[in-house]
Amino acid sequence: MRKSIAPPKTRETRDLTQRPSLDIGQIILNAHVFNFQRTDDVENQLLQTVTVFFDTLAGKDIDYLLVGGVALLNYVEGRNTEDIDLILSAADIEELDDLTVVEQDGDFVRASWRELRIDLLLTENALFAYVMQHCATKVDLQGREIPCSTVEGLLLLKFYALPHLYRQGNFNKVALYETDITMLLHSYSVDVEVLFEQLGNYLSAGDMESLRTIYEEIETKIRRFDDST
Repeated sequence: MRKSIAPPKTRETRDLTQRPSLDIGQIILNAHVFNFQRTDDVENQLLQTVTVFFDTLAGKDIDYLLVGGVALLNYVEGRNTEDIDLILSAADIEELDDLTVVEQDGDFVRASWRELRIDLLLTENALFAYVMQHCATKVDLQGREIPCSTVEGLLLLKFYALPHLYRQGNFNKVALYETDITMLLHSYSVDVEVLFEQLGNYLSAGDMESLRTIYEEIETKIRRFDDST
């Protein structure tokens, strides 16, 4: 049975405090520990770095929104990640002294902050700015209050990325994002038409048509799963 969430204008009625708090450091650490190509002992240093990173964001009063795999774990189980994904402004990048930009593709920035891998979605992109402003909630991550994307915000970002990933031929990420969307839609009742109406402000008609086809395939998969249980 799907859990219901409020429509877009009255977001997040579910009491997230009933879920165990997430430990961002442990999530990132687990991804490193089970990467068998790594041989170094990263545990203590990595956990401390995560704590210092979020202390730095708070200390510099930087507005950000947690998205990506860590945010997803607030709503569904089974996802792991080596990255911390944030939405923030390009101007705030300059405030993070230890941040090193590795690669930039338009409004996407891959960076590192000490030992951490950080993926940044810049608010210069109108959809990212919309998600940050309208699709945010507060969650407790090991005693720390973190601005985190809502279910609808995560879906907007993942649907928005899919056409670009298909054009790139990045099928590993396509498969990952479609799985994330499937898990969210299976667990939560979301008005996808409302999301598509919003996405239509940022994507071409051709991309929207492709997304509708993808969504129909995902819905078929969900119905097949529900019928078998």
